[in-house]
Amino acid sequence: MGILEKISEIEKEIARTQKNKATEYHLGLLKAKLAKYRAQLLEPSKSSAAKGEGFDVMKSGDARVALIGFPSVGKSTFLSLMTSTASEAASYEFTTLTCIPGVIEYKGANIQLLDLPGIIEGAAQGKGRGRQVIAVARTADVVIMMLDATKGEVQRALLEKELESVGIRLNKSKPNIYFKLKKGGGISFNSTVTLTQCSEKLVQLILHEYKIFNAEVLFREDCSPDEFIDVIVGNRVYMPCLYVYNKIDQISMEEVDRLARRPHSVVISCGMKLNLDYLLEKLWEYLALTCIYTKKRGQRPDFTDAIILRKGASVEHVCHRIHRSLASQFKYALVWGTSTKYSPQRVGLTHMMEHEDVIQIVKK
Repeated sequence: MGILEKISEIEKEIARTQKNKATEYHLGLLKAKLAKYRAQLLEPSKSSAAKGEGFDVMKSGDARVALIGFPSVGKSTFLSLMTSTASEAASYEFTTLTCIPGVIEYKGANIQLLDLPGIIEGAAQGKGRGRQVIAVARTADVVIMMLDATKGEVQRALLEKELESVGIRLNKSKPNIYFKLKKGGGISFNSTVTLTQCSEKLVQLILHEYKIFNAEVLFREDCSPDEFIDVIVGNRVYMPCLYVYNKIDQISMEEVDRLARRPHSVVISCGMKLNLDYLLEKLWEYLALTCIYTKKRGQRPDFTDAIILRKGASVEHVCHRIHRSLASQFKYALVWGTSTKYSPQRVGLTHMMEHEDVIQIVKK
């Protein structure tokens, strides 16, 4: 029996099994086996050396956004509208057959936007170049899931299932579980909260399924067996996702209002160029970028060339971005902006910068 058949059998058994107290251990074990087989499926086979057109694109700019969705939802039209790159768009499916990069210039930042070929159901198993598409999506900072507003929630559920099965967790935070392998001493299990979904016995059964017999486990929050399996596997990617519903000009106002109120959702129309500015604002918020302006002594700040950093960046991060040796020559910095109590404020390397702060660095 091949891996795909084993995965199918386990999925059918999970669907058949009624969830109750008596079956939780059985379900936990089935989920652990399923995660193991899916991991094997995603490992590239050494025999099939990839030939043909290169797929991944070199990372450039200040952030990377992956544009994924089913065929003919408007991804190529969106790329052409947002960037200076022309991606072929047509009314038939699978117009885009490879990864097409473009650059969105917004608030002084260069955001790399990747138009990926349309995903089809079964992409995680390798159908329709699905594995390559998903592998590129894993390298992004934010995923834009482009959906057809006329197709309701069907597309969203299918895409979430495909991404979930290859270890991409959308709009979720990493489970707060401490897990460390040991050389001996058995399994040490503790929790700082009351657990309602996992028990010590279930944790041991899941670990044994992975041939782990010596480990330290500490639950700091009430996590499910699936989240514990994610921690053991360790290659899960947690990333923000914007659900973008296109073609809102083809549905009723009531339906537009309902979709717009859903969490992490934005409604647009590429055909009529509706709500694209708001989408850019939300994308900036999800990327969590900040612009920092520099100033030379006795001169006005340079507002034409911003340094783009992640939210929560310190003065030290700014120094490293300007030049790698600057932090070692650093004496102090003068900062103007919302991160200071008064302007200018003299600060050290650990001072946290905020959006549109101005900094002047003084060397020793």
